[in-house]
Amino acid sequence: MRKKILVRGPLLSRSGYGEQARFALNCLRSREDIFDIHMISVGWGQTGNTIARTPMSSWIKATLQRTHMYMQSGGTFDISLQITIPNEFEKIAPVNVGYTAGIETNKVAPEWIQKINEVMDRVIVISNHGKKGLETTRYDVKDQAGNTIPNWGVQVPIETVNYCVRGLEMEPSPVDIEFTTEKNFLVTSQWGPRKNIENTIRWFVNEFRDDETVGLVLKANIASDSTVDRTHTIARIEGMLNSDPLKDERKCKVYLIHGELTEGELRWLYTHPSMKALINIAHGEGFGLPLFEAACNGLPLVTLAWGGQMDFICKKNKKGKQVPKVSRVDYDIKPVQPEAVWPGVIQEDSMWAYARETSFMRACRSILTKEKFHQKEAEILQKHILKNFTFEKVYKEFVDVVLGLDSVKVPPTVPENEEVILEF
Repeated sequence: MRKKILVRGPLLSRSGYGEQARFALNCLRSREDIFDIHMISVGWGQTGNTIARTPMSSWIKATLQRTHMYMQSGGTFDISLQITIPNEFEKIAPVNVGYTAGIETNKVAPEWIQKINEVMDRVIVISNHGKKGLETTRYDVKDQAGNTIPNWGVQVPIETVNYCVRGLEMEPSPVDIEFTTEKNFLVTSQWGPRKNIENTIRWFVNEFRDDETVGLVLKANIASDSTVDRTHTIARIEGMLNSDPLKDERKCKVYLIHGELTEGELRWLYTHPSMKALINIAHGEGFGLPLFEAACNGLPLVTLAWGGQMDFICKKNKKGKQVPKVSRVDYDIKPVQPEAVWPGVIQEDSMWAYARETSFMRACRSILTKEKFHQKEAEILQKHILKNFTFEKVYKEFVDVVLGLDSVKVPPTVPENEEVILEF
């Protein structure tokens, strides 16, 4: 008999967690002989929902209606798969599986550990960076008697399942934009403190100020794909460019692409003849899906060798050492900015990466001065990813973890059934 699984998450959201939710659905849908899939869709922050009418969105909406009717009639579920940050996990089925991007910093909040231990049977993360954050974070807490329990942490299995290659079967579909520059760099990101967009723009312009053949293509928004958001995004970019004391000397171009793009349109950007590299100097990534997709399409990368992207930007050399096949930007690990602190999610005492300006400029310049070398590195990385991140392999890994196959429980650091009093 098929297992009734309830998937709860931002299934239609235009966000990273929305992409993660739809990936999870594809994994489960690959084994409809095992799973009877039901869904509850929730929002994700201020991010809007996708407006594209696709077979996937139609299936999601139809399943949402079916789930609503099933639950109204008193229907129950065997498994829940909850796609969100861990402090929002709940016990809603006999078996509960969390699926989270993890954390982009070096540690997780104690609220995450408490929720995971209380309600989850196992947790799936999208990178080994996220897995490490969950498994290595420890706190000293007190039990009911007031005794200190040292090194309290996650007590359930944490498993990593990366994303898989997708979209390469799509024909490139032109975006309504005309590039007047011959050598362009792509940035695709939602604008926020973690993404480091301000420094990306500022440092790029400083490096290529005198070169009218170079452009920075920003596929960006602040919160949504609305017209109002587009206006605010343009104003933010123009404000930065106009505050530059040398603004009148700038010859390089800055483009903005705003709004929802299809997979075909994204592929057109990744493979455009003028596109030389994708830039990402975010302070941390749970995985780095735009980096992954660009690499799948053979586009060179300018990024840090830190964070979730380490799962796919490296390839072993002849000595067996993992070597990043990117134009590498040096960085420092320092405390998160005060404006990035998010109580219960991003700890005030946590740390992430800060790209170095001179190294960023050098890495971008190297893309142009050593173009053949970086294109060759991108081809090597592309072949590595296409071989090792197939949907057959990744879908099976995901399904196995959901079912609890081959999972090994982490030895508990707190005696079972003993209540812990958190002091934080």
